Amino acid sequence: MSTGPSQHDVEACERGDVALTRAFAVLGKRWSGVVLGSLRQGPAGFRELSRAIEGVSDSVLSDRLSELTKEGLIARTVDPGPPVTVSYELTAGGLALMPALDLIARWAEEHLPQGQRC
Repeated sequence: MSTGPSQHDVEACERGDVALTRAFAVLGKRWSGVVLGSLRQGPAGFRELSRAIEGVSDSVLSDRLSELTKEGLIARTVDPGPPVTVSYELTAGGLALMPALDLIARWAEEHLPQGQRC
């Protein structure tokens, strides 16, 4: 008779923990989820995003856009113009994340205090 989890259960749990750690290393940074959610409606330029995400500084927005691009969740497109324009949009990986972000938002509405805003 076994008294603890099987080796299979432990390995599955560790794989899940590793995946969650990787996911939250990216998504757990302040503004990352909001940036991704802001691109849900379609491509946007830096200024559009800056205006849409109240409270984020330009330097933090720039950092998040770079990080999310590096992680393959958003794509950065440069139109040589003139004038030169840069736009950002969700990749297939970013779009695949939207249902999960919707579930997290619903969970937050149901289980977290209403006090803090973006």
